[in-house]
This record gives sequence, structure tokens and C-alpha cells, in this order.
Amino acid sequence: MRLSPTKVADFQKTILDFYREHGRHTLPWRTHDTSPYHIMVSEIMLQQTQVERVIPKFLEFVAAYPTAAALAKAPQSDVIRHWVGLGYNRRARFLHLAAREIVDKYGGELPRTLEEITTLPGIGPYTGAAILAFAYNLPLPVIETNIRTVYIHHFFGAKSAVKDKDILSLVEVTMDRDNPRRWYSALMDYGTYLKATVGNLTRQSKSYAKQSKFEGSTRQLRGAILRVLATAPLTPSILYKQLNTSPKKLDLIITQLKKEQLITEIKSGLLQLEREGQVPVQLGVRNS
Repeated sequence: MRLSPTKVADFQKTILDFYREHGRHTLPWRTHDTSPYHIMVSEIMLQQTQVERVIPKFLEFVAAYPTAAALAKAPQSDVIRHWVGLGYNRRARFLHLAAREIVDKYGGELPRTLEEITTLPGIGPYTGAAILAFAYNLPLPVIETNIRTVYIHHFFGAKSAVKDKDILSLVEVTMDRDNPRRWYSALMDYGTYLKATVGNLTRQSKSYAKQSKFEGSTRQLRGAILRVLATAPLTPSILYKQLNTSPKKLDLIITQLKKEQLITEIKSGLLQLEREGQVPVQLGVRNS
């Protein structure tokens, strides 16, 4: 899709005017003294999690671990305890591993290139681009759910199965290269506004996947197990009683959590949070 310079300028004005008047300028990861490490923490927390839930956990987490070095030194079990309640707890494990690599390979400083940052556990190309744009004000193409909403609303009308590559080509053309940090903040806030006023247009995206029901889900039980074990080691039989679910279902989840090195079995069959661990994988996408 070709856009004239006038169309680009008008679009930018719409976004930046909205941000000037209605932007969420006081979000803790947008303050001027926020470090690149804090940006990384916020972006990983915002994957598939709403801003309102992230804010208190972000403040708690960076208070406990103000630097990558502080996070790297902590036992994984303590990191999980600070994360419990936010959901998708694997993110805490991979953030912990990423902090260790940042300390070991980069002297405690967040890498400045997409090639380097995407070698860190849990950071794929989209998350990596977002971290670099916000941390270092680099003009990299970023896409997430709210950005999709904005571009579908303005450029794709009622079209369905819109491809990310088509959206990204417009992101490249319309980007404010002088201040990409401000630009992406504005896009995300405007996208949040559109979702509240015109609906979730990301359903028109080819990458859209409806989130499964949380109540009674495996995801809910995973979180419940970690929340209970964050207080004290327990046997599976006590977990069955506390969580009031079938032993067969719980055993499958326990096996999965062990394999992911989030929990471990110690003496007398007690289960506890895993203190250490090593297997990195990429995670999901930002949701704000």
C-alpha cells in the first residue's frame, strides 16, 4: 500500500495529537529515569497481560531487583514468588535467565542490537524490537495488538486476515524516526482507546487467536500450583486437597512444571519451586 507524504503526515498528527491530550504519560516504565533493564522487565510483563495488572507487579519487581545484576544473583524460586499473580509464570524464569546472560555476556548492560537482544532467553524479534525502541529510542518496526488495531482501523477497513507483514510495511513508512519511543507509546495508547470505542479490530488480523477461557483452565491451575508452592513445599496429595481438582489432571500439570524447571521434587516427595534452571525459549506478544 502506497501512502502520500500528506497521508503520512495526517496520520502522524492524529496519533500524536491524541497522545498529547490523552496519553498515559505517567506509566512507571515511561518515566525519564527508567533504565533499559526496566524497559525489558515491563515489555516481558506486558506480554499477554493488561497494563492495570502489570503496574503494581512491575513496581514490586524492580524494587526487589533494581538492576539486571540484582536479578541475576537471585534464586529462581524468589523471582517466581515476586511474579506469582501476574500469570504466564515462565516469563519470570526466562527474564531471570536473560538477566544472567546480560551480566555474563554484556557486562550488565542491555544489548543495543536486535541480533544480540534476540539471543536472550524469552526475547523474540517483536519483543526485542519493542525493547530497543523504548530503551534506546531506535527506529525499529514494532507490532503488537494495539498497533495492529490502529493500522487496521486507519488503513484496512473491513478487510479480514490482514497479514502482519502488510501492517509492518506501513509501520515502516509512517514511523516517527526522530522519536520512535514517543511514537510507539502514542500508537499503543491510541490502540487502547480504539479497542474501547470501536472494538477489537485485531480479529481482522491473520495472526489473531482467541484466548481460551481462564476459569478452570490448565493455565489457572498452573498459576494456582505455583502460588501455593510459593508459600511452602507440599506433597502432591496436599495439593490435590487444597486445589480441589482431580489428581490425574494435577499430576499432568505437575509433570509439565517439572519439565519446564519451574518446580522440583525434593525429599519425602515434597514439591517446591525450582531454585535454578536453564532451558530458554521465546515467549508471546505484548498486550497493553
